[in-house]
Amino acid sequence: MGQAPSTVLQIMLLVLVVLPGITYQFLRERMRGPVPGERDLGERVLRAVAASVVLDTLYLVVAGPQLVRFARHTGTGGWEAAARQPRSAGLLGLALFVVVPALAAAAVTRWQRRLRPARYGSTPTAWDHLFRRSGPCFVRMRLRDGAWVGGWYGNRSYATSYPQPPEIYLESAWLMNPDGSFVRPVRDSAGLHIRAADTDVLELLHPPTEGPPPDTTPAAVPAARSGEEPT
Repeated sequence: MGQAPSTVLQIMLLVLVVLPGITYQFLRERMRGPVPGERDLGERVLRAVAASVVLDTLYLVVAGPQLVRFARHTGTGGWEAAARQPRSAGLLGLALFVVVPALAAAAVTRWQRRLRPARYGSTPTAWDHLFRRSGPCFVRMRLRDGAWVGGWYGNRSYATSYPQPPEIYLESAWLMNPDGSFVRPVRDSAGLHIRAADTDVLELLHPPTEGPPPDTTPAAVPAARSGEEPT
């Protein structure tokens, strides 16, 4: 086994190799949103390491002599040498490990949005896009056996987001006709949980009036048409 880092210089070099890419990868995911291609932890680690290699190379190209002199000066005296210039060490670490990776993440994100607007999307799935933009509404879903279920999606309801599997909790369940029309709220309903994997059609419907209470029958909500696609 190799010897563990025992000097300040070795620890700084180890952090320098890893931390810039981790910061870059984390901020990229926050700015862009999670994507299915980066769900695997191993792939995310490889992306972070690749980003660190690129950033470290740029550091050496732009300020290589200055970084080498600072590292040698710190390495000769260990922690005491670093303690004699804490502001310089702190500013250098902040710039190399946070500021530059953050600027790089923002620049790459902006470049993707401007040059590839048709392919760029910060929302990972259509499910997230649908419920991120929707307000209180009626929801009906057709199960794979052809039966309809539905209810009121209000402030106490919840829809999962990526990377969790698509599921929805409706705060009020409704009785449904075979044609998909709403009948009335289920008495004493405490909510309804539905998995998207168990359905083949999902539809959101605006309430007939602005902000109706969940126990108001949606008379204006039409029945589902045959072969209807989800909206």
